[in-house]
Amino acid sequence: MFDKDFFSETVEEAIARIDYGPGPKGLFAPVEYTLEGGGKRLRPMLLLATYKALASDEDRDRLPLDQALGIEMFHNFTLLHDDVMDRAEVRRGRPTVHRRWNESVAILSGDAMLTLATQLIARGAGDKLENVLDLFNRTAMEVYGGQQLDMEFESRRDVSVEEYIEMIRLKTSVLLACACKLGAIMAGASGGDADAMFRYGELLGLAFQLQDDNLDTYGDPALFGKEIGGDIINEKKTWLWINAMNREPDRLQRVIDQKLTDYLKIQEVRKIYDGLGLEEEARELIGHYAREAVKALDQVSLTPEARDFFASLALKSAARSY
Repeated sequence: MFDKDFFSETVEEAIARIDYGPGPKGLFAPVEYTLEGGGKRLRPMLLLATYKALASDEDRDRLPLDQALGIEMFHNFTLLHDDVMDRAEVRRGRPTVHRRWNESVAILSGDAMLTLATQLIARGAGDKLENVLDLFNRTAMEVYGGQQLDMEFESRRDVSVEEYIEMIRLKTSVLLACACKLGAIMAGASGGDADAMFRYGELLGLAFQLQDDNLDTYGDPALFGKEIGGDIINEKKTWLWINAMNREPDRLQRVIDQKLTDYLKIQEVRKIYDGLGLEEEARELIGHYAREAVKALDQVSLTPEARDFFASLALKSAARSY
């Protein structure tokens, strides 16, 4: 069965069954709070779907839930620490962990999430353990590298579009790619199929993050789950901001120098984006990456049903409103 609801419900049920073991409740309460916040569950969904698509008939129903939970736990760990670094107040429509508790609690519980993620990734991997851990740890280091670049970009005015694309590839795309490849490895798939699914996830991730940046400026906060315009307020070097700085540097700098209220700053920067037609350009680029992700599926031994699932997921993710 290749059904988004099936994979999503499977992940939610597995999250509800997580046994955190002995330890202070104060350590795990923020972990549970973070995971209960919902989310798209895209990464564990990709892992489970890839496994189901590539596993043998006799193994197809033995889903690698521990690895799926590990990927989701790691993803949420990065969001928790991200929110501390960005001083974000809202995540998925609720107060962030450091706002509900405090920064020390958020950091420590985030550390616990990272360890839990590694334990889950390794659990039941059997003779695939070395490959699984190697891929997961390499991906984790790339994600940290992407976060470092993102922070470094904050103090630079000369960030290029190419540098930005590489940053989001590391910070976002490689984890989606890792989820796909982990599913392939756990399924015992060929190296070619595993690498092609990695490429699919990588391209999907680029489309996904570019759409996320678009929604931060043009989305509906009720659907998006957090305040709109945060990237503009913080002068984050997104694809939109970089292109505006390249094409209208004086005008954008004047807005920055005026020290406007957050609301007015968002409105003025959006006027620049709108005048340059950047939202439309961004949508074209997002569509390009989504279509390239679909093309990558041509290199994988998939049934028509499985291919349609992955293709639809890529195209719908690029067009999402939340």
